[in-house]
Amino acid sequence: MFGKRGSDHAPPAPSQQQARREPPAPATERHEEKPIQPPPLKAPSPPAREAAGGTQGGGQPIAQAQPPAAPTQTSIQPAQAQPAVAQAQPPAAKPAPLQPAGPAQPASAPIGRARSEEYYDVKTTVFNALIDTIDLTQLARLEPEAAREEIRDIVGEIVSIKNVVMSIAEQEELLEDICNDVLGYGPLEPLLARDDIADIMVNGAEHTYIEVDGKVRAAPIRFADNAQLMNICQRIVSQVGRRVDESSPICDARLPDGSRVNVIAPPLSLDGPTLTIRKFKKDRLTLEQLVKYGSTTPEGKTLLGIVGRVRCNLLVSGGTGSGKTTLLNCLTAYIDTDERIVTCEDSAELQLQQPHVVRLETRPPNLEGEGEITMRDLVKNCLRMRPDRIIVGEVRGPEAFDLLQAMNTGHDGSMGTLHANSPRECITRLESMIVMGGYNLPPQTIREMIVASVDVIVQTSRMRDGSRRITRITEVVGLEGSVVTLQDIFVYEVLGEDANGRLLGRHRSTGIARPRFWDRAVYYGEQERLSACLAGSEMRDQSGQPLGDELV
Repeated sequence: MFGKRGSDHAPPAPSQQQARREPPAPATERHEEKPIQPPPLKAPSPPAREAAGGTQGGGQPIAQAQPPAAPTQTSIQPAQAQPAVAQAQPPAAKPAPLQPAGPAQPASAPIGRARSEEYYDVKTTVFNALIDTIDLTQLARLEPEAAREEIRDIVGEIVSIKNVVMSIAEQEELLEDICNDVLGYGPLEPLLARDDIADIMVNGAEHTYIEVDGKVRAAPIRFADNAQLMNICQRIVSQVGRRVDESSPICDARLPDGSRVNVIAPPLSLDGPTLTIRKFKKDRLTLEQLVKYGSTTPEGKTLLGIVGRVRCNLLVSGGTGSGKTTLLNCLTAYIDTDERIVTCEDSAELQLQQPHVVRLETRPPNLEGEGEITMRDLVKNCLRMRPDRIIVGEVRGPEAFDLLQAMNTGHDGSMGTLHANSPRECITRLESMIVMGGYNLPPQTIREMIVASVDVIVQTSRMRDGSRRITRITEVVGLEGSVVTLQDIFVYEVLGEDANGRLLGRHRSTGIARPRFWDRAVYYGEQERLSACLAGSEMRDQSGQPLGDELV
């Protein structure tokens, strides 16, 4: 498959054996050895090298087309506690699917050990020799596993030719790092492979942070330079047909597993490209797991399941990183399999398991500023697609009006998320977004529409100890004068904290025996379960009276 670059004939069918040039044999006499001359093959073109490795400060390609140096003995000194630097730049070949760097590690496990500068010097030398040996265009045609094995073989031979003294563990690390740079996302690969990391935040080439167990900490990795980081950002967004550059420096995208990606590039980001990844767990979370993590109680889980089952129109409200999308994913598990569901998202994140799901995604404008498809366009089009339910990933603009219209015109059970700090603020935000859309409607009319459309608001919060809790399940009762009346059904109370700083609290019912959606529960035969879960979570004071919705 990988023919010689100097060949005048078209390369034959791909095969692993042709993906490389034969590395030169080492000199037999150490004292009379001559510089090793490379095979008489055409070196990779400058564009290929630039795509493969990016450029350094002066714009020069990192992978220079020079013959390998004569065999020299190099030893790697014991690693010092220095940040990990990925000197090698990934090529712009066809991106391969993400290959995990290893099994998920516990939260307390380090992300690899710190490595010495000698390690990175050797890595740069080996990577440059690798780029001069293989044909990147042909390598992209191989299956990911076959390409990885081919690279490992060539790197092993280069290490042997250059007489690099490395332990087996160091050689394995070198092989894995170079494979990640060529085929994957470079220094990000070890972080993406860990299932306990919730967020990855890259602030330029020098600084990377991760969120583990609700706490943000520095990660001991860094990129070779901003050019390599920008190369990786472009690789990520190009997989979903988007672009990020100086003319379009802000981009939302997603990884193959659905993880949310945001990139903001210079000149807007002053210290280099900024990359933020909201990771999804490999195993889809369920309400049962949320109970295990303490986000809610078994009674709260039952209540949320009933709300989804009886087709209440629901909004999930919360701050950034409070778990809104995760909770919305969990709630969709209670949708019947015979319903037609249409989802609208800026970046596809929802992971519905039902068979009849139509997934829609917005589109940014092209280079000429045309062709943009907004969330409002998608929501309006949903009404023509005969949906049973409409699910909006995040309501943040004028599409709020169209979603309320859908909820109020026969699409019961529709759901969405929005940013707000409380159920009351959620109502205010809905009003504001409708007004922002330019609708010349009186405030009273907007509030009447909200009351007629929204049944339940679920409030999520990220607590100060990093944990995420469902803090309120609130129903929209009606309108008294010009005020929307809300009623808490389920609340979370903070009672204190333990010796480790973890918050202690409890979920409880407010004593409401028959919520406003009781008739819906009767219609779907869920009234007994609803009554039992509300009674089972009710708390009473010393006199035996229900605590109600007053926090104590």
